[in-house]
Amino acid sequence: MPAPSPQPPQRVDGRTARSERTRAAIVEAHVTLLREGDLRPTADRIAKRAGVSLRALWSHFADMEALFAASGQLTLDQRDDLHEPIPTDLPLERRIDLYCHQRARQLEQIAPVAKASSLKEPFSPALQSYRRIHIQRVRDELRTLFAAEIAGDEELLNALTAAAMWPTWGTLRDAMGLDPAAARTALARIVRSTLSR
Repeated sequence: MPAPSPQPPQRVDGRTARSERTRAAIVEAHVTLLREGDLRPTADRIAKRAGVSLRALWSHFADMEALFAASGQLTLDQRDDLHEPIPTDLPLERRIDLYCHQRARQLEQIAPVAKASSLKEPFSPALQSYRRIHIQRVRDELRTLFAAEIAGDEELLNALTAAAMWPTWGTLRDAMGLDPAAARTALARIVRSTLSR
């Protein structure tokens, strides 16, 4: 039986490539505006930042909910780009230190997006979905990194997860006015105290 002939490489036509670039530019513009402190960017401002027409924006996204979903995915992807697995065989104090340094960097990066999302999340299934995904990722990392200390204690894992989420960081940074280093020190103390049961 003759060997199957190799498949020709898939070609992306110019129109498809332009469409993908436009879509990516719109999502990036939305996230950039959020990071700059524009917590409720209008479709018009997003289109202008992306360098596209309002018509082009609506041809790529049926509504703002669809844009929220795409922006949520980009934020998760960017969070993953910052993430480096921490060896689980390190001493506990070293694991806490590395985790809190990395988590603080991540929380600082997503801070403006998290603030904007908190305004819209009660009314947005897309943002609610991404919040659940994000919580699960944080939870899974904690469960793995501190497996020996957690030892199947779901209440302990719940407490650690709450400490590591944006609302706690927002309280430290915004409500209490701590700088990033002081907020990170406080986070490490919370994690250390929670694990020292």
